[in-house]
Amino acid sequence: MNIRRENIRNVAIIAHVDHGKTTLVDQLLRQSGIFRANQEVVDRVMDSNDIERERGITILSKNTAVTYGDVKINIIDTPGHADFGGEVERVLKMVNGVILVVDAYEGVMPQTKFVLKKAIELQLDIICCINKCDRPEARPSEVIDEVLELLMDLEANDRQLECPFVFASARSGWCRYNLEDTNNDMIPLFETIIKSIPAPEGDPDADTQVLISTIDYNEYVGRIGVGKVDNGTIRVNEECAIVNHHEPDKLRKIKIGKLYEFDGLARVDVNEASVGSIVAISGISDIHIGDTITVPDNPQAIPFQKISEPTISMFFMVNDSPLAGQEGKYVTSRHIRDRLFRELNTDVSLRVEETDSPDTFKVSGRGELHLSVLIENMRREGYEFAVSKAEVILKYNERNQKLEPMEIAYIDVPESYTGNVIQKLTGRKGELMGMTPIHGGYTRLEFSIPSRGLIGYRGEFMTDTKGEGIINTEFDGYAPYKGDMFYRRNGSIICFESGESITYGLFNAQERGELFIGPGQRVYAGMVIGQTGKSEDVEINVCKTKKLTNTRSSSADEALRLVPPKIMSLEQCLEFIDTDELLEVTPENLRIRKKILDPTLRKRAMIRSKTEN
Repeated sequence: MNIRRENIRNVAIIAHVDHGKTTLVDQLLRQSGIFRANQEVVDRVMDSNDIERERGITILSKNTAVTYGDVKINIIDTPGHADFGGEVERVLKMVNGVILVVDAYEGVMPQTKFVLKKAIELQLDIICCINKCDRPEARPSEVIDEVLELLMDLEANDRQLECPFVFASARSGWCRYNLEDTNNDMIPLFETIIKSIPAPEGDPDADTQVLISTIDYNEYVGRIGVGKVDNGTIRVNEECAIVNHHEPDKLRKIKIGKLYEFDGLARVDVNEASVGSIVAISGISDIHIGDTITVPDNPQAIPFQKISEPTISMFFMVNDSPLAGQEGKYVTSRHIRDRLFRELNTDVSLRVEETDSPDTFKVSGRGELHLSVLIENMRREGYEFAVSKAEVILKYNERNQKLEPMEIAYIDVPESYTGNVIQKLTGRKGELMGMTPIHGGYTRLEFSIPSRGLIGYRGEFMTDTKGEGIINTEFDGYAPYKGDMFYRRNGSIICFESGESITYGLFNAQERGELFIGPGQRVYAGMVIGQTGKSEDVEINVCKTKKLTNTRSSSADEALRLVPPKIMSLEQCLEFIDTDELLEVTPENLRIRKKILDPTLRKRAMIRSKTEN
C-alpha cells in the first residue's frame, strides 16, 4: 500500500545560467540553522570545486538537505549551462517538484525553457521564484507574464499553470509572497515548498527499489551511488541485486556496504532508509547511473531516460613537443589514460575511446565548455598532454547521408551590432529563424546553425559586441550536412627555430601580425607564436639577435618598442587552433603548435591534402 512521507520534501532548483540558483541554496542553508553562529562560510558554498568558484558557474549537481520545522527538505542544486544538461536531466528523477529561478530583469532565457521542459515532461510540480528583485531595473510583473507564456508554450498541465510565484533577493537573503511585504528572511519560500511540493510516496512493504541518478567518487571509498528510495526499505549489510532498464541482461548480486543520508553539506551514516529518502550508497565498485538496486529474488528495474549523446569530440594525446616532460608531473599515456577513464566515474555525458595509437584517446562531450573544464582540471592536477581542435560527431542515416548536430542559438545583442552578428553567423552556415526586439534596446536573434559553426565563435562574438552580447545554445538534433566551412580567416605566425625569444626578433615579427608571446620565452620550430592579418601562415625567426658592428648611427641605440602580446586563456586557445594544429597543455603553459613541426614535411602534407581534395 502506497503511503506519503509527509516529513520529507524532495526538490530541485533549476534555472538559466547565472540567475542565482546556488546563492538561493546558500540562503536556505544559512537560515535553516545548518551553520554554527560563529562559523565562517564562503559565498556559494555549494560550488565546491575551484573552477566552479572561479567561473561562478555550477558544473556538477549537488545534494544537500535542510530541516524546516519537522520536515526534511532534500535540495538538489543543478547546473544552468547547456553543456551540463546531462546533469539536470537525470537528477529530476529524484524529486517531486522544482523551484524555477528566473532573473527579475533578464526574464525567461533559452536555458530556462530547456530545464523547465524537462520538469514538465516528468509532471513535476513547480514553484516560480522571481530572483534579484532588488535590482534597480527589475521588472517582476512582466517576467511573471513571460513565465506563464512559456508554461503554455510547453503545454504544462493545469496544476503546473497555477504554480505559486514568490519574489526574492537571494543575495540579500529575503523571499516574499508579495513585493510590498517587508520580511527579511526566506520563510515564505520554506512555507511554499512544504505547501506546494507533494510529499514523496511509495510502498514501504514492497520490494526495495532505489534508482541511482548521480554518481559521486571518493579516493577512499571509490564510487558512491546517489538515488531515491522509490519503494521498500534499504538496509546496511542487506543482500541486493543491481539491474538496469536499458540493459535487460544485467543482473549482479551485491551487498550494501554503507548507507548515508544528507544533512546540510554533510553525509550522515544511517542503518536504513525508507520510501522518499535520498540516500548515498558506497561499497559497490561497479555502480552506474540508471542502475536500480532491488531484491535478488524479484529484480524489477525502474525505467530511466537515456543520457543525451555527446556531440563534439577531440583527441587527447601524449605531448611530443621539444619541451615535452619538463613541466608536468604526469606525462605518459598510462597516466593520461587512467585519468580520463577515472573521469567517467562521475561524468556520464563523457565518452572516452582508445584509438589505433596507444598515445592518443578520443574524448567526446556535450560542448566546448564541457571538454575545457576537463582539460583545466587535468592541468591543475599536474598533467601534461596535447589536444586537437574540437570537431563535431557526424552520423549517417540508412541512405548513407551524412548528418551533423544542429543547435538553436539565441543571441541577445544591442541593436547596433545585429548586422555584424547576422553576417558572421550566416557565413558559418547559420540560418536566421527570428528577430524580435526585447527590453533595454536589445534584439533577440534566433539562429539554426550547425554545432561546428559555433566552434571558435564565442571569443569573436564577444569582440564583435564589445562584451555586451549574450549567446545561448540548445541542441536541436541531427540534420543533413551543410557543406564545408573555414574555421579561421587568419594564418599563423610560426616559429622557425628553437631557442629563446629575443626582443629584436619579436620586433620584426610584430609587423606581420599579432603576437602571443613576449621576450625571454622558450620557443621551438613549428610553434605558433601569433596570428597574421592574411590567410597564409608565415614563418619567422624570433630568436634572431641584432648583428653588432663597430660603427654607430644616431638612431641605432633607440629602444625597440614591442606591442604587448595577446595572452590567451584556455578557451581562447581551443577556439583559435585549426585542424592542422594542436594545443600543448602543461600545468605552467599553454602553447599552440603545428601537428607537423618540420617545415618541409608540413609543406609536403599540405600539398598532398590539396591534391586529394
